[in-house]
Amino acid sequence: MTITTKPTLMVSAGEASSDMHAAHALVALQHTGLEFDSFGMGAGQLLAAGTELLVDCRELAVIGIVDVLINYPRFVKRLNVLKRALHERRPDLLLIVDYPDFNLKLAAEARKLGIPVLFYISPQVWAWRSKRVTKIGKLVDHMAVLFPFEVPFYENANIPVTYVGHPLIDQIDCQATVDDACSLLGLDADKPIVALLPGSRNGELSRNLPCMLQTAELIARAKPDCQFILPTAPTLERHTVEEALKNSSVPVSVIEANTQLAVRAANAVITASGTATLEVALLGTPMAIVYIVNKINYAIMSRLIQIDNIGLVNIVSGKTIVKEFVQDAARADAISTEILRLLDDKQYRNEMLNELAIVKEKMGEGGASDNVATLIAEMLNSSR
Repeated sequence: MTITTKPTLMVSAGEASSDMHAAHALVALQHTGLEFDSFGMGAGQLLAAGTELLVDCRELAVIGIVDVLINYPRFVKRLNVLKRALHERRPDLLLIVDYPDFNLKLAAEARKLGIPVLFYISPQVWAWRSKRVTKIGKLVDHMAVLFPFEVPFYENANIPVTYVGHPLIDQIDCQATVDDACSLLGLDADKPIVALLPGSRNGELSRNLPCMLQTAELIARAKPDCQFILPTAPTLERHTVEEALKNSSVPVSVIEANTQLAVRAANAVITASGTATLEVALLGTPMAIVYIVNKINYAIMSRLIQIDNIGLVNIVSGKTIVKEFVQDAARADAISTEILRLLDDKQYRNEMLNELAIVKEKMGEGGASDNVATLIAEMLNSSR
């Protein structure tokens, strides 16, 4: 009689978004019918997916290099818990999700033990600290990347890589027309609408919103009937947003938990840099990008960044299709001029819309969770 044991998978997801993406992949793996056990680091969504949590990543939720240094002993303690688990349980595969500085240390331990490593969601080695790719190649057996332009980067370094698609593609589910979106949000479709997306964190809100409100004031002078809306991220409390808006000289309607509908209703968007630029692109709304960070952080980053654009929509495009207003260039007069042109210049607007459609085509059909699940299954099977 042959006794077979279920394959075991160790997961390390260090942030809320990583926890979500990892959980979706494991749920997709369960749907294939493969029976497996999983354990490691994550939060509520991995727990709900049946993963035994040895470390709750919410204990490591810090922002900025100063916070990291202050909390460094906590990071080391949690890392050691996971390293011990690698030695004691010897999983068939280690799945690390984003969080590179922490997860690559764990991958190094797995490498010593001969445990294969799948890295889901690449660090931005193509943007800065490109020498990390050599380190990644020594520690990781396969990369599962979110962007098509990342594939040749890893192929050129002889690292096995698969473009699995971006999870955001599957999350774009707004089927409403512009008129329907306006009706649902109580907006007048016959008057211009500008959406403000200052970011999903309190720090982004405090840095980006003042500039966006100054921009809105200038737009309102040129177009007194313009409507301004601010869809809030789930990570922001409504009262925090309303407090930030209280001194605005133009009315701004706060829309909770319905960013996609707000973007669909808008004629133009002023958005912080980040994944939001890709979301706006996939929804097909013209935009301008604002990027404002702490002056010290910007001084450091500006010396390290090796690419011309910081907006994901431009990086995926391979050229500047959306104007970026970065740091000192993030001035209300310049941004308002761009938004007014997007509202008034039909040819200019259509050119951007065509470029956004090309970005959407480049991003593919989605299915990231299913594609990662397929990779996990293949690596589990080959390791046994």
